[in-house]
Amino acid sequence: MPSPRLLSPALLTLAVAAFAIGTSEFIIMGLLPIMAADLHIPLSRAGYLVSAYALGVVAGGPVLAGLIARLEEKRALMGLMSIFVAGNLACLLAPSLMPLLLARVLTAFCHASFIGTAAVMAARLAPPGMAGRAMALMFSGMTLANVLGVPAGTLIGQVSGWRASFAAVMALGIVTLLLIGWQVPAQSGSPASAAKPPRLPGVVWFALLCSVLAASSMFAFFTYLLPVLNQISGLPQAYASPVLLLCGMGLVLGGWLGGRLTDWNLSRGLVLTLLLLCASLLGFYLLAEWLGLALLLMATWGSMAFALCMLLQALVIRLAGPAAARASTFNVGAFNLGNALGAWLAGWLLDQGGSLARLSLLAAALAALTLLATLGVLHARAARGAVDVCCADRV
Repeated sequence: MPSPRLLSPALLTLAVAAFAIGTSEFIIMGLLPIMAADLHIPLSRAGYLVSAYALGVVAGGPVLAGLIARLEEKRALMGLMSIFVAGNLACLLAPSLMPLLLARVLTAFCHASFIGTAAVMAARLAPPGMAGRAMALMFSGMTLANVLGVPAGTLIGQVSGWRASFAAVMALGIVTLLLIGWQVPAQSGSPASAAKPPRLPGVVWFALLCSVLAASSMFAFFTYLLPVLNQISGLPQAYASPVLLLCGMGLVLGGWLGGRLTDWNLSRGLVLTLLLLCASLLGFYLLAEWLGLALLLMATWGSMAFALCMLLQALVIRLAGPAAARASTFNVGAFNLGNALGAWLAGWLLDQGGSLARLSLLAAALAALTLLATLGVLHARAARGAVDVCCADRV
């Protein structure tokens, strides 16, 4: 459980907002068959709704980053959540696939900017020495969306139709918007709009590359995880949901662990997490035929993968200095770009005749590349004289 010192109304509101955005992103996975049947389209065409959201996240961050940098944080969050509500309303009312695709892009446009800005705000609102754990609390909303929000939204869709699911997400967005206006404090000081948005330091772009590689490794393994467990480890299909729940619990644990490591020592935490991530993926490749060991390694991998996401987010924020909010927004887009790249690489490997068993090797190779790139960034960071200080002192 988080420390009681972290459970402020403002931080909990940011976690609720992340839960709403995460639910909106991933709920489509459970609704695709229902939506395809209702819209009279093939399931493969309905799958474009997943890609449309990812593209919206990647494009929305850079497009909105400059505008958001000129706004006071609370006003920015309220404006972005208003886009979220409008996007889900458009999804609810969409009469066919093309308007629905555009509505999904609109909904995703606010994703990177909101999560990026909220991460910086969480670090700033944290008690001294607890900035990493505050960011972990905020990001826990995203992981809980997978564990709780998506199953609940899927159940609503099965009972009342997919439009009811989007209505529920829209209602959650409205509640979140009201909570932000009520509980999140406005930033003191001179208005941000009077200043030119700060530029990102060069080293931040290399840190963003680390995030792309890390997310590529994650989704190269995660995209086909259930087929691997079914065909190689012998997992019965009926146990797919409990296994995904176990994986989700690993992600939640990883968020907490990433926050702790950030507050302990960011550089050492990054290296340790990446080494354990590589080891878990190599171990999975060697031991996947034993179901019990495969599930243990899967849970370990999930914890390390999400801890790494937390640590890389903190690294980008610390490297960016006064451009922290903008860098954090770009980093969320980098993760989503890596998600798409990792899934594509895994599919390409299978199309070239590669086996499901080798996907964990592909993920391990990408994690090793992430480690090398991260070591380079940490070396550059040390050369600049950066030290491990609380995120709240830098944003």
